[in-house]
Amino acid sequence: MSNETLNEEPQTAVTVSAEVKAVVEALIFASPEPMTPKMLFKLLAEEPKEDVLKAIEALKADYENRPGLQMVEVAGGYQIVTRPDLHEWVRRLFHERSSAKLTVQGLETLAVIAYKQPITALEITEIRGVNTSGVLSTLLERHLIKIVGRKNVVGRPFLYATTKEFLIRFGLKDLHDLPKIEDMAEALGFDPPAGLMETSPREDMLPLEEDEPDESEKLEGQSE
Repeated sequence: MSNETLNEEPQTAVTVSAEVKAVVEALIFASPEPMTPKMLFKLLAEEPKEDVLKAIEALKADYENRPGLQMVEVAGGYQIVTRPDLHEWVRRLFHERSSAKLTVQGLETLAVIAYKQPITALEITEIRGVNTSGVLSTLLERHLIKIVGRKNVVGRPFLYATTKEFLIRFGLKDLHDLPKIEDMAEALGFDPPAGLMETSPREDMLPLEEDEPDESEKLEGQSE
């Protein structure tokens, strides 16, 4: 009798662990945004936090050997995404949505903001050599950039910086995870502006904000 009890205990532990692991995987897969440990703890409040963390680690190990999918850490959370070498195939599936892609001008402007933030529209124009007001409006509409304040100079122009959506869109853990300018430009398929190549990425980039202030959202509709 005691032997049967001893044999049953490990099976029960495995079953519980498998359940937690399955739930965590489902939540990460179903979430439209990166699923953070904090959110998982909240959703699985009845489970010990250490069990949830173990489930995350187990899933990370499982997905290392999956041929088509991978589990990545993005913007402070986790996502289950397709592997980079299969992006071309996935891109074909969503070819009809090509109109939603950023133009070369949009990618150039976004790169300038990413590596020079916080930065004003005039400073972006000086680096790119062309007016960027229309492009900035598009990037604001797509929530890839936001207004983070005003520069303390004559005219007090708006300062722009990237958003959490930017990190998610480009699969970055945080701003320090930005690749070299040349590598990013090559991956996205555009030539980086000469002014952007003059210096390395800033070391004093703005930290990621959990929630964007309401005032910034109100300013989005205003012109400089």
